Amino acid sequence: MLGENHALVNEFAEYVDKIQQLKASHPLFATLSTRYHELDHKIRALELTKVPTDDEHFVALKLERLQLKDKLYQYLIHDAL
Repeated sequence: MLGENHALVNEFAEYVDKIQQLKASHPLFATLSTRYHELDHKIRALELTKVPTDDEHFVALKLERLQLKDKLYQYLIHDAL
């Protein structure tokens, strides 16, 4: 769905508390989540405003967001950091 909000708290609603805890206590998680948020915002803006962008660039942005989402999820499901 174009323009859908993929914020971490939407994607992993069951981990909202842990997301906040990790953002505050784990610098790498905080950095990765900030980059994820930036990418999500950029992708949604491109989708909603229909700003011309080549497919390769757009796909690269979405792929980076997906890879970050996978990394962040690994932090969320593992107790030990």
